[in-house]
Amino acid sequence: MQALYFDDFEPGQTFQSKGATLSESQILDFALLYDPQPFHLDKEAAADGPFNGLIASGFQTLCVAFRLFYQEKVINACSMGSPGLDELRWLRPVRPGDTVKVKGTVKEKRPSRSKPDRGTLMMDYDVTNQHGETVMTFTAIHIFARKAA
Repeated sequence: MQALYFDDFEPGQTFQSKGATLSESQILDFALLYDPQPFHLDKEAAADGPFNGLIASGFQTLCVAFRLFYQEKVINACSMGSPGLDELRWLRPVRPGDTVKVKGTVKEKRPSRSKPDRGTLMMDYDVTNQHGETVMTFTAIHIFARKAA
């Protein structure tokens, strides 16, 4: 894919990632380091917990989604960071063996008034599992570089 910059994006434009399958060991490793709740870390406790089994941390799902989208090289050339996310929702659990993929849709585009070398893009992200069920949604506020004059 050719390098994209702020100027190349238009509202309604969509980008789809490939998938990634989360293994039980990946879920356990992430939970041990970052989110040690029993339903992420302990198979026996998780079996009796609210999700009837081990599930990935929502934060892990978010990290995997970002990595998948970044690997598509949509934002690699233009990303100047982000002031944050809006409306992050975890809608379904991600279990060992689930394959997730990400669709990003450009929601809004605003050139910077004070810094002509950049603009702000709002993108809606939809993360689905192998059954096409939405497991997570969020809106990212991206700051993207503009093409050089």
